[in-house]
Amino acid sequence: MELHAKNREKLLKSLRRHLTETSRPLHGFVFLQGGEEKTRYCTDHIELFRQESYFAYLFGVKEPGFYGAIDIATGKSILFAPRLPADYAVWLGEIKPLSCFQQQYMVSMVYYTDEIVGVLHELSNVSEKPLLFLLHGLNTDSNNFSKPAEFQGIEKFEKDLTTLHPILTECRVLKSDMELALIQFANDISSEAHVEVMRKTRVGMEEYQLESIFLHHTYMYGGCRHCSYTCICATGENSAVLHYGHAAAPNDKTLQNGDMALFDMGAEYHFYGSDITCSFPVNGKFTSDQSLIYNAVLDAHNAVISAMKPGVSWVDMHKLAEKVILESLKNGCIIVGNVDDMMIERLGAVFMPHGLGHFLGIDTHDPGGYLKGLEKLKVPGLKALRTIRELQEGMVITVEPGCYFIDALLAPAMESSNTAKFFDREAISRFKGFGGVRIESDVHVTAGGCHNMTKCPRQISEIEAVMAGSPWPLN
Repeated sequence: MELHAKNREKLLKSLRRHLTETSRPLHGFVFLQGGEEKTRYCTDHIELFRQESYFAYLFGVKEPGFYGAIDIATGKSILFAPRLPADYAVWLGEIKPLSCFQQQYMVSMVYYTDEIVGVLHELSNVSEKPLLFLLHGLNTDSNNFSKPAEFQGIEKFEKDLTTLHPILTECRVLKSDMELALIQFANDISSEAHVEVMRKTRVGMEEYQLESIFLHHTYMYGGCRHCSYTCICATGENSAVLHYGHAAAPNDKTLQNGDMALFDMGAEYHFYGSDITCSFPVNGKFTSDQSLIYNAVLDAHNAVISAMKPGVSWVDMHKLAEKVILESLKNGCIIVGNVDDMMIERLGAVFMPHGLGHFLGIDTHDPGGYLKGLEKLKVPGLKALRTIRELQEGMVITVEPGCYFIDALLAPAMESSNTAKFFDREAISRFKGFGGVRIESDVHVTAGGCHNMTKCPRQISEIEAVMAGSPWPLN
């Protein structure tokens, strides 16, 4: 819980600096509403609760129904807990006293939610309505808005809906050492689980069996009850479906000899997540075509990580990945022509339609990708970027280049007068049904470069050795 206390200090420092620079008084309260428990539609089935991410960042509270405040003048932190009915103790366990929450969550004071109005008025040092800084702003990954807190009696307060969101979001972008330790743990256990999946993959298995191996390992050995996102366990042609694994495509194909697997899975520990993708042949041996595509993506992955450091443009990193992949495909005689011309015509987006990566932290797609004034680019490939910022020390960002053979993109590109000349149609036809390859690592930007937090086998020789039973790391 020391982590969340430090997160509150970080926010308070940034917010006070902003108020001072804009000649505003240092008073009022940061005020957030935590998440609420939800039932499945009209039933009494309660879905497993996971805390709202901004609230988790500041307070670390794992229970639903809480509110939290930070007094800007004094720095004191206040939690407001729901007043539970007596029969809670019968069905759901001990009703904890407020002192328990105060000690557990390392806050200055704890009250009940029905005391919010009175407590904040009493703590305020102004004669008029106390000011609440509420969380309201656009998440540029989801295009959804953060929900500002609501409670009975909120009309007795002044409300600021614009100041908090950009400042708190930027606090989340740059990770502290404690946050990095949690992300590293999630990476460690997820990397282990990916290796376990590789070892147990066999022709004839079902995709969901590999998903279950990953989930079991991260929960059994890492205590990770939550995943960062729904597992993508794609084989064969499914590996060209970028967000495979959803309810309409539920990881249910039988693994066939000759298939490539693309497994995108990451565990979450104490709110902080990981996001890792491994690609490999299900029979444990790469063919020449599989090696060609895999090494194209691996070379792009490694080139980006080698180039990453503070001040580097993420747009440039995406273009670097595209160029490396196109050069590899040209060397493999799948495409022909001048690679610079291909870049101008955005041919890279035909093979890699998604962005190179995204911020990672409490959310898989952590917020802050687009600062105020930054707009998404309009051209294919680049319009899918989840950030166009320059890298800064303390960022954690995924590096996930991919190369896919997607009929819905290839067919129009091979008919277009601008791009048809680049394709060797006979070679492209050889990859029909191939699917795709993605390699994804979670990377921390350091003062002098970056650090790859993911520890999976990446070289073809490493993957084949691990799938044949060798220990990892290799001796």
